[in-house]
Amino acid sequence: MLIRTRRTALLGAMFLMATSAVGPGFITQTATFTYQLGAAFGFAILISVLVDIAVQLNVWRVLGVSGLYAQTLGNRILPGLGWALAALIFFGGIVFNIGNIAGAGLGLNAMSGMDARIGGGLSVILALLIFLSKKAGVALDRIVVACGAVLILLMIFMAVTTAPPLGEALRQTFVPDQVEFLVITTLIGGTVGGYITYAGAHRLIASGNTGVENVKAISQTSVLGIMVATLIRFLLFLAILGVVSTGVVLAEDNVAADAFSVALGEIGLRVFGAVFWVAAITSILGCTYTTVSFLTTKNTKDRTKNWYFLGFLVITTVVFLMLGQAPQTLLIMAGAFNGTVLPLGFAVILYAAWRRRDLLQGYKYPKWLLILGVLVWLLTIYMGYSSLGGLASLWTEG
Repeated sequence: MLIRTRRTALLGAMFLMATSAVGPGFITQTATFTYQLGAAFGFAILISVLVDIAVQLNVWRVLGVSGLYAQTLGNRILPGLGWALAALIFFGGIVFNIGNIAGAGLGLNAMSGMDARIGGGLSVILALLIFLSKKAGVALDRIVVACGAVLILLMIFMAVTTAPPLGEALRQTFVPDQVEFLVITTLIGGTVGGYITYAGAHRLIASGNTGVENVKAISQTSVLGIMVATLIRFLLFLAILGVVSTGVVLAEDNVAADAFSVALGEIGLRVFGAVFWVAAITSILGCTYTTVSFLTTKNTKDRTKNWYFLGFLVITTVVFLMLGQAPQTLLIMAGAFNGTVLPLGFAVILYAAWRRRDLLQGYKYPKWLLILGVLVWLLTIYMGYSSLGGLASLWTEG
């Protein structure tokens, strides 16, 4: 029984991270970039997944071995640093959850014709019921695993249906005709940026599967989480590529929905709706859970957490119902802040690995992993600088 519970917790942490990454923005980005770059987009996926793995290996190992949430670890290193990180996560979490709720509404609208606002509201009620259930942790683990499996199956179905040029896709994944660095950094930020960086690791800590004795399981689970998200992205890439390779012109404001409709007609729109809704509801769960985890500790009572879950979902839902969507300017600002969250939070992780062995229960951190982490951290600084540049431009225009 204990082995089964532990396996469920590890799978839950893995799929929570993966499905948190696979949200409405993930689907929209993947479809749009595939339409723009064609088979060469495969290379961007390959490079981004290598960077994502390097980030998650370090984040999961440090947090998992220490048994501390990221904000607690930050405060142990420098008082107030953890709360600064939590503030950035909280701001981004609120804005992006508005987008997730809007995505859930759009998904139900495409799937059943339901009004998008009603669909978004019903999706939030479902999420709240999951969090308020007596065994919320177990329910969350099982639901995200099931939703992840559904997404993979739907993506396989679409990829087979559209019959993409597999040989060309494979060739350009390793030898692309063009390379867009901005696309690669966008994918990295969307997969391990903001709250997503900590979603799986914080769920792992809450489940109690921490400490030096669990290092192997922690590392394996972190890599598998990235691989699940990448598998879904690559299957969606192939599905859209199969449509694009026929030369059809797609609506640039909604490439994914149009591609599904071209491939399967009316049924395709329903399938797109199902994909979009499943991606959105899991992102609502992941965003809410992780954002609240930055406001609490391992000792916070469940009743208090429930009030936080309720408050967070009510705030984001009210804004969604008032606006109908996440405000464009706030989304851009949140995306820019995400660019600063990754290097800041990752610096905390690497410093703990390098200088604070006492916080890692005396664990001797692998030098190769630390060096790899530093190299990736330098890349995140560049990404953060680019994001702040975009934020400055937005502020000037405003």
